[in-house]
Amino acid sequence: MSNLPATIDLNPAGDHPEYSIIWLHGLGADANDFVPIAEQFNLLDKYKVRFVFPYAPIRSITVNNGMRMRAWYDIAELDLSCEEDAVGIRDSARLLGLLIEREIELGIPSNRIVLAGFSQGGAMSLYTGLRYPTPLGGIIALSSYLPLARHFALERNLENQSIPIFMAHGIFDPVVPLMLGQMSREQLEGLGYSVEWHSYSMPHTVMPKEIDDIGHFLQKIISRTFDLSMK
Repeated sequence: MSNLPATIDLNPAGDHPEYSIIWLHGLGADANDFVPIAEQFNLLDKYKVRFVFPYAPIRSITVNNGMRMRAWYDIAELDLSCEEDAVGIRDSARLLGLLIEREIELGIPSNRIVLAGFSQGGAMSLYTGLRYPTPLGGIIALSSYLPLARHFALERNLENQSIPIFMAHGIFDPVVPLMLGQMSREQLEGLGYSVEWHSYSMPHTVMPKEIDDIGHFLQKIISRTFDLSMK
């Protein structure tokens, strides 16, 4: 596929993966950021799970004086809900769509593909997953928010109305304020989405309890999918 992002792939299932988790890093990080966490979810021995960690494009970030770094979209102001980079967000959603298509071509049904991410990566997971035209397996959005929220009610795809959503946020987050994450959660719940929400006493980071909770969420949705396939 043309323009497919570079990725780090953890594929213990060899040539026959049955589930895929695409994990997007945050602003200024790279695909290596969450690789060490994958083994902590206790999934690799039980299921044929494939983890995919893509690299975001390198772009200038306005709020950082134009410094070039890996980012899924530009940030113009510290207030993340103002002057959003619609072009960058939609272009990255297209790239994420290409990754989903690649996993489907590997034989993984779309409803066994989970989108996950931290900060910008979580925002892109929400943006892309809730607009995707076929059912996906789940969304994990950590320390993030729903971008271009004012367009969401018209652009969302009802194929993913029932998708399991995990959202988590630090109470002391100075980068993506807790209130912004809560507003996104309330908007989704107001439109009928089921959101599993967690808040933790931490800043803009992840913590062991959060990793445990994510692991339980993934175990739940993956085991449910396989239980249904056996009926």
